[in-house]
Amino acid sequence: MSAPVIDRAGRARDAVAREAWAEAYALLHACDRHPDRALTAEDLAALSDAAWWSGHLDESVAARLRAHSAHLAAGDHRGAGMDAWWLHYEYAGLGRPAVAAGWLHRARHHLDGLPPCPEQSFLAWADAEEATARGDGAAALAATARMTVLAEGSGSPDLLALSRQAASAALLAQGRRAEGLALLDEAMCAAAAGELSGLFTGWLYCLALTQCMETADLGRAVEWTRTAMEWCVGADDGENPFRGVCRAHRVEVLDFLGDWTAAEEEARRACREVPPDCLESAAAAYRAAGDVQRRQGRLDEAARSYAHAHELGLLPQPGLALLRLAQGHADAAAAGLRLALACQDAHRGPLARARLLAAATEVALAVGGTREAAGAAAELDALAGDVPLLRALADTATGAVALAEDPEAALPVLRRALDGWLRLRVPYEAAQTRMLVAAADRAAGDEEAARLELAFARDGFERLGAAPDARRAAALLSAAARRRLPGGLTAREAEVLRLVAGGATNKGVARSLVISEHTVARHLNNIFAKLGVSTRSAATAYAYAHGLV
Repeated sequence: MSAPVIDRAGRARDAVAREAWAEAYALLHACDRHPDRALTAEDLAALSDAAWWSGHLDESVAARLRAHSAHLAAGDHRGAGMDAWWLHYEYAGLGRPAVAAGWLHRARHHLDGLPPCPEQSFLAWADAEEATARGDGAAALAATARMTVLAEGSGSPDLLALSRQAASAALLAQGRRAEGLALLDEAMCAAAAGELSGLFTGWLYCLALTQCMETADLGRAVEWTRTAMEWCVGADDGENPFRGVCRAHRVEVLDFLGDWTAAEEEARRACREVPPDCLESAAAAYRAAGDVQRRQGRLDEAARSYAHAHELGLLPQPGLALLRLAQGHADAAAAGLRLALACQDAHRGPLARARLLAAATEVALAVGGTREAAGAAAELDALAGDVPLLRALADTATGAVALAEDPEAALPVLRRALDGWLRLRVPYEAAQTRMLVAAADRAAGDEEAARLELAFARDGFERLGAAPDARRAAALLSAAARRRLPGGLTAREAEVLRLVAGGATNKGVARSLVISEHTVARHLNNIFAKLGVSTRSAATAYAYAHGLV
């Protein structure tokens, strides 16, 4: 063996130890082409790692297959088992589930009969994920407990952090939110502190960001997305296969926070950077871009973005339904949401369903389906619990339904929803809720408060670039400024007076306005006092004289 070849192999191993993957890939690739020396099983495994980090997925799989054969030929079942698990992971990412299942079975065959070893942690991880998918929480926690014991025995910070993340996922799937998030924070601290290898750091960031969004923990999503992107941009000297995935999560966060220009730009970059085995992240970025474009009134662009997301395998709901509603196709919007709710994966987390239910409430109200809206809002309210983001969604939906049925009861719920959005610093939903609050204020007779809310909503929409909403708020504000009811009457009192002038009894007024007869009598007393009259006929004459009828 020539000295240059020996030197190249040594430099390749040094590059692997430093996680300089582009350098390691070039050196190992050159060694593999040399006719005088075959790479060892460990070198082939390292070549697979380096090819994966460098974006050469087919070469990564090919090198891993050779590493498995070499480990098997040497009688190294631990090495062969680890290779088999990696092949399961890579084939699953490439959309070949049958082949992936076969390699997982082979990994079990290699490792199950051995004394406890670190490689068995990955089998326990697979067991935990399978148990969670089938809804067996006890089995999932038992698997993560085995994973933790193996990780502690190995002394590996990587495996220990991953076991905590896996336990966190199992707990969150059972609704044990506080325990799950505490474990997640512990695992993420190890990643953020630089205590883990690059692979496990990337894994933990991607898994944690997914968990934060699925469980509607916007605060954690904001924090960990920022930290993840800092690591993705600054921690490597070449390509980082986790960058596009983390950037796709960042798009969702920026969308919530109202930084729509940055969100759309980050979505474009994420779609370029996402590796072929993570196309769902690219689809999510396209969907988020479509949401921005839809709310800015760029409906054709939104339709194209949603189509790209659909092409990559992600149903772009509820955005697509809300686009159809904006285009005037309310029936198509309602049908799309019904299908999405019926087909939704139960393991996608509460936020996905909450957003569908919120949109279903909005669409149903738009077509006069108050009963359907109330049903969706009730399910959303039960789902929300005390999670701030979900609670704000639920209060908004509940308040919107109340506004259609009993405006006087809507105001406290809508004000609570607005407070929730303001605390979360989510500007678009806050502005939308202000529009509802303004309607409730007007129904309660507080025209001044209604004008203030409309002005705040208009300003918020204009800052975001949500042109259609801004125009609607401005039109309502202009109408409110022109409307001056005579005699100091409130909007609700004017409605009562119009019905009375039309010959309605108290019972008839109550039925028309969906309020109690007691409330009608109270309104009439106020009307008589403000107009200085004492009879229904005098009030009727006043209504006709002042153009209220």
